[in-house]
Amino acid sequence: MHPPCEMMTDSFLPGMRRLVAKKLREEGFSQGRIASMMGVTQASVSLYLKSGRKPIKALESLGISPEQSALYASLLAEDLKKSPVYAVSTLYSVWSDALGRGGMCAAHRLLYPSLAQCDMCIKTFGAHGPAHAEDAIEHVAQAVRIVEASPSFVRVMPEVSVNIAYARAGASSTQDVVAVPGRIVRVHGSARSFMRPELGASTHVAAVLLAAKSRDGSISAAMNLRYDSKMARVLRRLRLSTLNLEESLGPRTDEEMLAQLLRRFREETEAVEAVVDAGGSGIEPSLYLFAADAVSLAQLALRIAREYSNES
Repeated sequence: MHPPCEMMTDSFLPGMRRLVAKKLREEGFSQGRIASMMGVTQASVSLYLKSGRKPIKALESLGISPEQSALYASLLAEDLKKSPVYAVSTLYSVWSDALGRGGMCAAHRLLYPSLAQCDMCIKTFGAHGPAHAEDAIEHVAQAVRIVEASPSFVRVMPEVSVNIAYARAGASSTQDVVAVPGRIVRVHGSARSFMRPELGASTHVAAVLLAAKSRDGSISAAMNLRYDSKMARVLRRLRLSTLNLEESLGPRTDEEMLAQLLRRFREETEAVEAVVDAGGSGIEPSLYLFAADAVSLAQLALRIAREYSNES
């Protein structure tokens, strides 16, 4: 018996670890800090940094292009700065999506010709959630297509990339929220997603959405965008009802941010269409938009993007 898990441990995971270590080193992190973030030894990090093109070739053997590898490494590096749990979630989403699309089949069959007729991964991982969630998944996919088609949307994307989250009626946890695995990212000056939306694909934006939905049941969708002085002027001009979170003077966890958000929601008496998180030490400022559905949310985001593009 030869499950594809062997390729995960033999090629995919080592390759991604090497690329992520190099990405973090390029951003100025020390070997010791990288080792701590990744949960490996400093000696391992040293080897990763000396590996040349070996990790890229290992991933290419699995059908993952150098461009995709670089994208995944960037996403994972950003996740590790926040939490190793985020990184594991993204890593598994990337892997399971590749299995579900049949992306690993050729490499697996090359290793084990006896599996020439196997389609187990497509059957197991190809279904993105239960059948009753398919409408919600397609709804988010439509919203993603709207922002991808806009030439101006990329201008309002934050460094941590964008996610669109949609919670159906009765959603009680982030696993009940549909979002985009790996997020929506910049690729050659355009916004692109690489995986179909699925349940449980977001932790942070989904948690922000659930917090907003607990206060206002008409809210079902959320999206994160960049925030700066230009965006502040755009929000004022569009007269969006905005709630502001305090800037953090030191390191801050997502749990602390969500606690502050829930406290501010309890204090606020008016409807809230957006939340501004001023960020803090090592935390990028963010804008969170809310709407009754993902398509309306995408259309609002494009309106904001056009205004932002025209702002001097």
